[in-house]
Amino acid sequence: MALSRDTVLGTLKSINDPVTGDDIVAAGLVRALTVEDGRIRFIMEIDPRLAQAYEPVRADAETRLKALPGAANVSILMTAHSEKAPPDLKSSSRPRPPKGSEKIPGINRILAVASGKGGVGKSTISANLACALAQAGRRVGLLDADVYGPSQPRMLGVSGRPSSPDGKTILPMRNHGVTMMSIGLMTTEGQAVVWRGPMLMGALQQMLTQVQWGALDVLVVDLPPGTGDVPMTLAQKTVVDGAIVVSTPQDVALIDARKGVDMFNQLKVPIHGLIENMSTHICSKCGHEEHTFGHGGVAAEAAKIGVPLLAEIPLHLDIRVAGDGGAPVVVTNPDGPQAAAFHQVARDLVGMGVA
Repeated sequence: MALSRDTVLGTLKSINDPVTGDDIVAAGLVRALTVEDGRIRFIMEIDPRLAQAYEPVRADAETRLKALPGAANVSILMTAHSEKAPPDLKSSSRPRPPKGSEKIPGINRILAVASGKGGVGKSTISANLACALAQAGRRVGLLDADVYGPSQPRMLGVSGRPSSPDGKTILPMRNHGVTMMSIGLMTTEGQAVVWRGPMLMGALQQMLTQVQWGALDVLVVDLPPGTGDVPMTLAQKTVVDGAIVVSTPQDVALIDARKGVDMFNQLKVPIHGLIENMSTHICSKCGHEEHTFGHGGVAAEAAKIGVPLLAEIPLHLDIRVAGDGGAPVVVTNPDGPQAAAFHQVARDLVGMGVA
């Protein structure tokens, strides 16, 4: 008989919270529980001051769950909630440069790919850029930090679950020459990630510091759209060597892209350049070129803020089909015209010494 969620919860209810005395389920420590094909995964949300006290609880839960009939794999991540007061939104002071940010051992550079709004193709750019850098001879990692909409497992053709030989270190997946980790690999496809900010920040830190990335020349981080918790945590906890901001040419997208640029300026993260995606469309039947979302807006913005326009990526069916099929267009047709712009961006970044 298949392992059920109720069986897992029953086992967890037999473990007591050392602080409240309640079982850990009743105490609200168990979050985002998934039970699928014998794989058990959940998050323990704890007070950061009591991390040492809760480690035996985590270990006990892991031991008991592994002993259940039908249990194939158990993964328990501990994250910490914070009791700090929210920031004063009326304050006009700008954030100070992040203190205490650290380099991740083995990773030479971190390159963030961001967008002010969703739907502009940021994840497509990230996947193709990572593969293009790998084809250029770089040792590349790709961290899918777009927690609410993780798409890199599909785009890189990666399936299955990352393993953890010791319950602490996570072994990432690899395909197309790129080492990859995504929260999408830890959840069921189609399942919403309903997490508060502190849980997101804890998961991001674990994917950065507890994943066995190995020696990398560059770690490309596919950030969620907007200016929220994840990019702030990334910049404040780790040394981000630079960022690329992706936008379509239309005015509505550019308004939000400017906010993304301003966010990185406030966080003291250098901006290596902008990319205009869906720049132009050429009809496959008649060859007519049209600028569906306008044209030149991103180039003008790059010139205004004094950073390079790295590429103008066309709106083309091949790019979309390749991504949906699990192999970016730079992999399926590396010498084709649709891959050329991505290869040029990779060469430029290597030439700039930032990738």
